Amino acid sequence: MKINTVSIVGCGWFGLPLAKELVNQGFVVSGSKRSATDALALELDNISGFVLDLNNTSDNQAHLNAKLHTDAIIINIPPSIRKSPGAYIRRLEQLKRLIAAHQYQKLIFISTTGVYPSCGKLVAEQDAQAHSEASEVLLQAESLFNQASNACVIRFAGLVGPARHPGRFLAGKTELAGADSPVNIVHLDDCVAAVACVLSSDKVSDTYNLCAPDHPTRKEFYTKMARSLSLVEPEFGDTGQAGKVIDGSKISTELGFEYQHQDPMKISFTR
Repeated sequence: MKINTVSIVGCGWFGLPLAKELVNQGFVVSGSKRSATDALALELDNISGFVLDLNNTSDNQAHLNAKLHTDAIIINIPPSIRKSPGAYIRRLEQLKRLIAAHQYQKLIFISTTGVYPSCGKLVAEQDAQAHSEASEVLLQAESLFNQASNACVIRFAGLVGPARHPGRFLAGKTELAGADSPVNIVHLDDCVAAVACVLSSDKVSDTYNLCAPDHPTRKEFYTKMARSLSLVEPEFGDTGQAGKVIDGSKISTELGFEYQHQDPMKISFTR
């Protein structure tokens, strides 16, 4: 069956550009915001905005059914684990209850590569494990949805792009560890394109990593990025740091996806 209608839970830094791209591709898109004003603003981009506050269990079920019961759903809720890990799981459990009665042709859950330990080697989709409190929460979140029929989990590496220039991440900091540790990032453009690719593909795996194929060292990357903004370059000490290299090639091998930003050192960022 052809997917025509898509609901996006969470139209923020990633969800809004994704919604706009899906509209451009001809999908009928509904998108959630936590306030009525922000939801109404989505209409300017031909996105059917609706209010969804997963901290509030008194949402109008009939109204939400009309917006959430689409051919496909993309769940994009930032974890905010450091602030309140329990709240993240409770929000997802509430969403699961809201959509329980509906069978989607495709359910895409956005997760992160934080599920992989820093083991000093290449890690792929099957290497996820609970190695910290945060990773336990992330895997618990994935488990709420990854058993659903036609579900696909997409794990993003470190996100960069408009309003997230990596030159600001470490600028001016000193005695940083892990000068030679590999960098694992992915650009917003590739996040949008990859999710659109999964949505439009007939056969997909249950999990994909999304990470730029090239992995410069932390010192190389963050020094260049700070310099590009004329900020104080970070200073790295001699302390090593266990790293990892995220293998993001599976989506390319299986679905023919091509990264627009393969080498983080060559990305041109807007301020």
